[in-house]
Amino acid sequence: MDTKFPEAVNAAAPEKRSRGARVSGIDRALQILDFLQAEMKPVGAYAVAKAVGAPLSTVYVIIEDLVEKRLLQRRSDGTVWLGPRLYHYGLAYAESLDFLNVATHEMQDLCREVEETIQICGRDGDHMVVMAMADGPGHFRITSKIGSRVPLNWTASGRLLLGHLPDKERLEVFRHASKVSPTGRANTNPEALCEASANALRERLSIQINESDFSVACIASPICQPSGECLATISIVLPEHRVVQDRDRYTNAVRKAAERIEATLGWR
Repeated sequence: MDTKFPEAVNAAAPEKRSRGARVSGIDRALQILDFLQAEMKPVGAYAVAKAVGAPLSTVYVIIEDLVEKRLLQRRSDGTVWLGPRLYHYGLAYAESLDFLNVATHEMQDLCREVEETIQICGRDGDHMVVMAMADGPGHFRITSKIGSRVPLNWTASGRLLLGHLPDKERLEVFRHASKVSPTGRANTNPEALCEASANALRERLSIQINESDFSVACIASPICQPSGECLATISIVLPEHRVVQDRDRYTNAVRKAAERIEATLGWR
């Protein structure tokens, strides 16, 4: 199955249209939904209108319609958030993806094997997004959850997800997508990231320590289609000291898990 992850829509920047051109109601609705997804929190109508570049009166009407249809839900403070109807659409879509079903099953097996948090991640434009996640049995918890989006240069998975691109294209993505991480340790040099990305995919392994969160490490391996494109990654998220203590155990486990996903799907 040739599954693609769509490029992210920048809802904060309205589409450039010719003077006098009208934006359809469904386009406005999608802009609102995309903006809420990017914000990852409930937002008021005024902030939505400002972000999508639409008149406040227009946004009010569309929001009311979306709330009535349960595509949005209104909070007690007047802000709006994604509605329950979207969740059911998402479940139906996820069930139709052979890839995600296989990857989720392997994710659960790997979680039991290494007793750490496991994630399946994909690319959403300039960001890495967590598609599925299994929490480890211990007390160690991480802040990222399903749907979390972080800049590609912050994560081990982010580097892998660009590794198959031509050098020029990969370099250009890192040039405009790289951001300074909360810890200040994530590499932001486009040339260095470009080289590290290609090497990581070639070795089927990428490791980052303390780049996005203090004392947190991530060991990721790519899930590649027969064409060589890195469709997604499977990764182990764990305390940094465990990587130092038993690096081979985790690197071998995550590589084998990625290979099993590819083999099950007939990609190897």
